Amino acid sequence: MRNTAFIALGFALLLAQANLFRLTGWIHVPGLVPSLVLPLILFMGVHEYSIARGAAVAFLLGYVTDLVGGAPVGLFTFTYVALFLLARAAGVRLAAQTVMMQVVLALAFALVHGIMVLVLIAIFGRDAYVPRALYPMVIPHVLATAAVAPLVFRFAQRIHAATVHPSRVREG
Repeated sequence: MRNTAFIALGFALLLAQANLFRLTGWIHVPGLVPSLVLPLILFMGVHEYSIARGAAVAFLLGYVTDLVGGAPVGLFTFTYVALFLLARAAGVRLAAQTVMMQVVLALAFALVHGIMVLVLIAIFGRDAYVPRALYPMVIPHVLATAAVAPLVFRFAQRIHAATVHPSRVREG
């Protein structure tokens, strides 16, 4: 139930992200569109979801991001699963409880994500100019992602709370 809810939220966030891209097209700051799915994947990682289920959700959301965004198939699929596993390994569950720490966490992981994407495109891409054309967009993208992360964390927390199994809830 929870995984289905997170997949539905991820699809809704991808739709919102696509519309944000269209709406912010008149702003002349390349890369200013945030990644709305990245904070959701971080939420799953820091809240210690099952590795298999979390990686599967990250894989599916990454694959759909590849298809919707026009990226090479497998780019976001790989990076989202890798970021989920990194967030899971970091185990910063307690640190992600405050809004400030959510922003810092999203900022750090979005920067890692941007670097991963640039490196993968540089290694596997056909055109050498693409990473050089994309790297100025990383910092605005990272800042925009960090700015919206608390909102995505709040949505994910509501889904998390709504899908807690009754036998796991402690009384008292």
